[in-house]
Amino acid sequence: MIFRKSSSAIRVFALSGFLVALAGCNDTVEVGNLPEPPPPPPPPVTYSYEVTVTNLTQAQPLSPIAVMLHGEESFFTLGEPASEAIEIMAEGGDPSELLGLDIVLESTNGTGPVTPGETQTFTVSIEDNDSANLAVLTMLASTNDAFSGFQGLSLAGMEVGDVQYRLTNVYDSGTEANTEEAATLVTMMGEGFNAERDDVDFVAMHPGVVGNQDGLPNSALTGAHRFDNPAIKITVTRTE
Repeated sequence: MIFRKSSSAIRVFALSGFLVALAGCNDTVEVGNLPEPPPPPPPPVTYSYEVTVTNLTQAQPLSPIAVMLHGEESFFTLGEPASEAIEIMAEGGDPSELLGLDIVLESTNGTGPVTPGETQTFTVSIEDNDSANLAVLTMLASTNDAFSGFQGLSLAGMEVGDVQYRLTNVYDSGTEANTEEAATLVTMMGEGFNAERDDVDFVAMHPGVVGNQDGLPNSALTGAHRFDNPAIKITVTRTE
């Protein structure tokens, strides 16, 4: 004789087995105890600085200003050979190689010269980095390879509205002899950057120019082109 289970009996049997298996399970999950999702990240903080540059010389135009935020590295070191980026700026006034260096975090630059007595203002910003350093560099255009500015100015701790002032010296990149002949001066339509180095090949404080009124007959410069330190006044204000 063959016994057949009804479909209802099979369902009862299967349900009983499920309940037995569930009863033997020791782990329970309570929906109310699920971990909270992590909070969203805070919005980025923008640090903005206004940099005002004033040319203090009598007759030395400044090349387009390079304003850069950077880390601990330096753009130049006194007593050591200038990098090619410094040489290009100091001989021809072009800051593009400096602005493209890996040590530059953020930057801005001028598009024209800063004439004697003129002031130009720039704004540079960076996100989530209040410990960046500021560098401002430019060429004294009526020279062979003089430049001015500073590097490594700490901005840490500056609050909105805080102001720092700097007066800057003039440096000689040591890459081009200071002949002051018209053919070597960019303001006299002479040669700018030349990769050949014919001077001491290290950065030093600049000794100043010697004009044609001072016993250098081939000089294209006059006494008005002489300069004393400081050459530039720079004001830095945190605006955001």
